[in-house]
Amino acid sequence: MFTRRRALSAGLSGLLGAALLLPGLAPASAAAPPPVTPPVIPQVTAPVPSAGFPFRDSSLPMSKRIDDLISRLTVDEKIAFMHQYQPAIPRLGIAVFKAGTEALHGVAWSCDVNNAGAVVTANATVFPQAIGLASTWDPALITKVGSVVGDEARGLHAQNPDVWGLNLWAPVVNLLRNPLWGRNEEGYSEDPVLTSTIATAYGTGMEGNNPTYLKSAPTLKHFLAYNNEVTRDATSSNVPARVLNEYDEQAFKPVIQANAATGVMASYNLLNGRPMTVSPLNNQIRTWTDKTLFNVTDAYAPYNLTGSQKYFATQPEADAALFKAGLDSFTADNTDPKPMIAAIQTALAGGLITLKDIETVDRNALSIRFRLGEFDADGGPYGKITAAAINTTASQKLARQAADEAAVLLKNDKQTLPLNPATTKKVAVVGPLENTLYTDWYSGAMPYKVTPLAGITERLGAGATVTGTEGADRIALKDVATGKYVTQTGTTDATAVAATAASADPSAQFDVFDWGQGVLTLRNVANGKYLGYNWGPFLTRDDQPNGWYVQQQFKLEAQADGTEVLHYAGYETQETWFGANTYVTVGADGKLALGAASAQAAAHFAKTTVRSGVDDAVAAAKAADTAVVVVGSMPFINGREAHDRTTMALAEGQEKLVQAVRNANPHTVVVLENSYPDTINWEQQNVPAILWTTHAGQETGHAVADVLFGDYNPSGRLTQTWYRSEKDVPSILNYDIISSDQTYLYYKGDPLYSFGHGLSYTTFRYSDIATSARTVDASGKVGVTVRVTNTGQRAGDEVAQLYTKQVTSRDKEPLKALRSFQRIHLAAGQSKNVRFTLPVADLAHWDVTRNKSVVESSAYDLMIGASSSDIRQAATIQVRGETIPARDLSQVTRAENFDAYSGALLVDESTTQGTAVGSVADGNWVKYADSALGGRPTTFTAQVAKASAGGATVQVRLDSPTGRLVGTAPVASSGDVYSYTTVTAPLTGVSGRHDVYLVLGDGVRLSTFSLR
Repeated sequence: MFTRRRALSAGLSGLLGAALLLPGLAPASAAAPPPVTPPVIPQVTAPVPSAGFPFRDSSLPMSKRIDDLISRLTVDEKIAFMHQYQPAIPRLGIAVFKAGTEALHGVAWSCDVNNAGAVVTANATVFPQAIGLASTWDPALITKVGSVVGDEARGLHAQNPDVWGLNLWAPVVNLLRNPLWGRNEEGYSEDPVLTSTIATAYGTGMEGNNPTYLKSAPTLKHFLAYNNEVTRDATSSNVPARVLNEYDEQAFKPVIQANAATGVMASYNLLNGRPMTVSPLNNQIRTWTDKTLFNVTDAYAPYNLTGSQKYFATQPEADAALFKAGLDSFTADNTDPKPMIAAIQTALAGGLITLKDIETVDRNALSIRFRLGEFDADGGPYGKITAAAINTTASQKLARQAADEAAVLLKNDKQTLPLNPATTKKVAVVGPLENTLYTDWYSGAMPYKVTPLAGITERLGAGATVTGTEGADRIALKDVATGKYVTQTGTTDATAVAATAASADPSAQFDVFDWGQGVLTLRNVANGKYLGYNWGPFLTRDDQPNGWYVQQQFKLEAQADGTEVLHYAGYETQETWFGANTYVTVGADGKLALGAASAQAAAHFAKTTVRSGVDDAVAAAKAADTAVVVVGSMPFINGREAHDRTTMALAEGQEKLVQAVRNANPHTVVVLENSYPDTINWEQQNVPAILWTTHAGQETGHAVADVLFGDYNPSGRLTQTWYRSEKDVPSILNYDIISSDQTYLYYKGDPLYSFGHGLSYTTFRYSDIATSARTVDASGKVGVTVRVTNTGQRAGDEVAQLYTKQVTSRDKEPLKALRSFQRIHLAAGQSKNVRFTLPVADLAHWDVTRNKSVVESSAYDLMIGASSSDIRQAATIQVRGETIPARDLSQVTRAENFDAYSGALLVDESTTQGTAVGSVADGNWVKYADSALGGRPTTFTAQVAKASAGGATVQVRLDSPTGRLVGTAPVASSGDVYSYTTVTAPLTGVSGRHDVYLVLGDGVRLSTFSLR
């Protein structure tokens, strides 16, 4: 979710819709955006009246308190409570309540703006990015992190309750099935068990340990099957029944079942043809818990229903549908509920929604407010937490511990690491991230920053020589037409840039940082600020690339005549915003502008390299005992919300830097600091040691030094498969991980680094696996024990991982699946018995023939090891479960419950419920395997729809999509995708057991069918 710039229509495949226009954001219709004056949050916290209403009596059951409060509200007040910004009701002493404070890896920001029009960003503890938190594989630690986040949210709330709400929009539990997803940094893992375990820990910490009251109210994002940014508000995730039930839902369900979250945020995308904003799944999840859930929309998403998704004709219809589908809070229009109130009033008057529906939504919303202690005289058990809880010494220590544990040692040949601080006297720390820490879209403001250079310098102390260089070229650009250099024209931080300088002094020099695929950032030498377009004029203003459109991105494109042109490469740079003009020109006054559509018409610059970054890095490396190269990503550029990655490669310039330093000094260590897997094949083959860390917050530099010098023995483990090539992953829009062999669960290739991989400075031996039983019933449990011994010379943490594999099955099963894990600490030489308890029900998979979860009778391999590919011990048990019978197609069968398919898509059967199969071309087919046709069926009957004109058919074939044709049902146009008719066809020569294929004509939608 992205509240603060919520001007964007969900996917924003680049499109402003207007929830919130901040400085630097353009309205959708503007070619040249006008100045923006953001709305100001009214500070309207109301005093509590002296009259004692029953809803303020904490001795009463909360249900009675909620009933009492609802009974005192007018209809319009009840409707207003359905908005994200629930307004104050002074006559009842009720204050403003705002749903949604971002808290992904620390309290980050509020969608509110202050009197100066600036986004309110938290100055609170910044922990490692979410993927880094998960890389610890340490639920106990993550619970502590969540608790600090809850405390700091309370502390901020105590300072300004109208801005800092206690409904926290975190964690993100979307599964990281495709490493090209731009929001990879926000999630935990490609595995549902690891994801749900870490999310449960984080949410438990945020909620606190009171059985009734909440410290804060975490909301899981983004429900459901959301993994692409390109047109995310208009694309439909095609998720077959097995993938939905075994994979995507399993990231959310255990967290809700554990009561570690108070609701979900519906995602922007469509799922099987229906927008998640109006999916009945939002109500279905209420069956997973006995607690009341408070579900919210993502920002601007309600308007997508009538806009980009064109799902409803009017907003009253859309709003009524989303609330009836199980959402409780409308996120749009900033702090102004009036547009939503007007729409719901119309819907209520027209019978689209009832007062009972509205009161149901209000009860869900109020359940959170009451559990947060808002209506208790003392604020509840967490009401006394103050601003003193923010960025404490204890939270700083915890941030360092989290950054330590998050680091993953990918490679360590010949014990290159740890470095010996007693003998390492000269260290070169080089690379674009050596002396900087980056925040991301969902970061708060770091209270302080310890960079890798600072951390290493501090660790080695005065007796060592530590040199740092960013390895960035320093250049000057001279306008060929005028002979003038591009320069900052003043002395302030926000300085206009123009081609007006007669010489290339520091004001006319820029350090160039390469972020891959030609994209560069240019930092002015004189003031240390980045060049940005800023909707014009060009400025050197920003401490780091930032903002929704990241207007600090450029490309320098070499021309045949030896000159260079400057090409603006910020997000959304195409015709939507600038027409065709994305090349820089120079006006008569020297000012830069986006004034050309081509390189030929752009200003041409002569580039002078004042200093070679590679030469500087090589010189530093040659003079050092050890070279530490710190490379990686820029979170606002390489991948983030609204921007998927197009490559997994390290930036070209950064890889050249690594190669040059490695050639200059064989004792080179690479620290890779990014938010996702990279295809670092050259580095794996040629660099002695590689340490990965995410952007790990304020303590990043301390953690890097801790690990490099052995003060902390690395224990992080990868939460995703690292592939060797982009060719190893399918299209980002392919959500069917089973048929496309995605993630470690199904991937058959040889990854660069496996799921669960991570090295240590010690070694561990696994032995003596034992199971509590060799045969077990499907309703039982099996104990698994293994002995782990630290066989090295130093203490360390090992993460013992339990995987299973079903040996035989009717269906395609995972190659292996994580079931549990334990992080254990062992002193040198110490052994421990690690015990796992595996409920056999966890071995179930979704049976599409009967639409239920089933544990099959089979042998199951139990495998324990240090990663998914490093299995050290294994045992086999027999499970007495079920044998899935042959399909009975004489019963009415839902078409969506197929075994395989080609071309066909899953689509919405109606706007409110049901899933059908839709054909997008002649010959699309669906398969129903192992069907018992011994009854010799004679008639095929189906419910079909076809919106397009003309006729089509449904063919019934046996054993292949081109197999024997046994029946053909004609399908006429029904005039609408939701208008279903019954079609039949005689069947000939059908008997025995066969795979039944239904081959669909173009435009046919198939809901149900039978063979009788």
